[in-house]
Amino acid sequence: MDSCLMIWSMRSQMRAYRFVGHKDAVMCVQFSPSGHLVASGSRDKTVRLWVPNVKGESTVFKAHTATVRSVQFSSDGQSLVTASDDKTVKVWTVHRQKFLFSLSQHINWVRCAKFSPDGRLIASASDDKTIKLWDKTSRECIHSFCEHGGFVNHVDFHPSGTCIAAAGTDNTVKVWDVRMNRLLQHYQVHSAVVNCISFHPSGNYLITASNDSTLKILDLLEGRLLYTLHGHQGPATCVAFSRIGDFFASGGSDEQVMVWKTNFDAADYGDVLKTQKYATNVTGTLHNLQSEMDCGDPPKKNKTQESARNQHQQEEETSLADTLEHIVGQLDVLTQTVSILEQRLTLTEDKLKECLENQQKLMHSKGN
Repeated sequence: MDSCLMIWSMRSQMRAYRFVGHKDAVMCVQFSPSGHLVASGSRDKTVRLWVPNVKGESTVFKAHTATVRSVQFSSDGQSLVTASDDKTVKVWTVHRQKFLFSLSQHINWVRCAKFSPDGRLIASASDDKTIKLWDKTSRECIHSFCEHGGFVNHVDFHPSGTCIAAAGTDNTVKVWDVRMNRLLQHYQVHSAVVNCISFHPSGNYLITASNDSTLKILDLLEGRLLYTLHGHQGPATCVAFSRIGDFFASGGSDEQVMVWKTNFDAADYGDVLKTQKYATNVTGTLHNLQSEMDCGDPPKKNKTQESARNQHQQEEETSLADTLEHIVGQLDVLTQTVSILEQRLTLTEDKLKECLENQQKLMHSKGN
């Protein structure tokens, strides 16, 4: 909202780059696949292409006539797709830095637009309550998904390119098959608007960010909620997995960027999530808010060679143990969250006490 772009180094003790150029709030940002460029979209109606170095030089792209809500590179880094409040989706060439064409069948603001992994399709999400699927070559809308009950804030392609997921103001997350154009999964796990989603590179997990201040990790293979993560004070506005899935980052209206560490293993889907959270505030100070939050390691099911009855009994016991471990893990996360809030409350009380003391000193000096 301060119209600046911040590039953070993941290495400790390294300074962040602050890029100035946009004339209004920056709504979206993304690295190119190579990492040599950064694209951003703004309320000032422009898209900027930055070189992420000390100089922070940028090129301005102008074609939209309203706020640019979303920007994304194609997987080959050759193209850029943007979505805007002018109700259009626009495609640009990166190297020639030129506007190519518009897609304009939405009848309200377009919140998000994404390329499919192979670059042949574009999915767009709009306040007209639809997700549209476009053929990049023919520039035609090939399907509209209309199942959302509210504005659609975000859409993303599954790494396989066969599915899309979308999140909206009706508090839901939905997953569709783009080959059959049918709804596959419907999650109602948040108590407020869902702002953003991101697929894990393995394709087995989906993470969501919501106005209810939580992040949630969904297990797509089993079709269930896996973890609820607390950390932001106020709406969690965005979330994204890193390119290989070892980290994910979240941003919130509390002016914090949090980087979380995962130990997902694509080969062993049953692996448990461990998170290590850091919060980076807007002044660039890195606070290690807490040590590793271990969400519990569910015991693996023992394969017994005994009778079917004993096997069934053991499976029931293991299932119960899994459930208990999950509950314990969630309680651990809540305990850690309460601890953080207590620390923040203590800091606030100390600050208030200091202010009152200074005020009394000031009153005393005026009296004299």
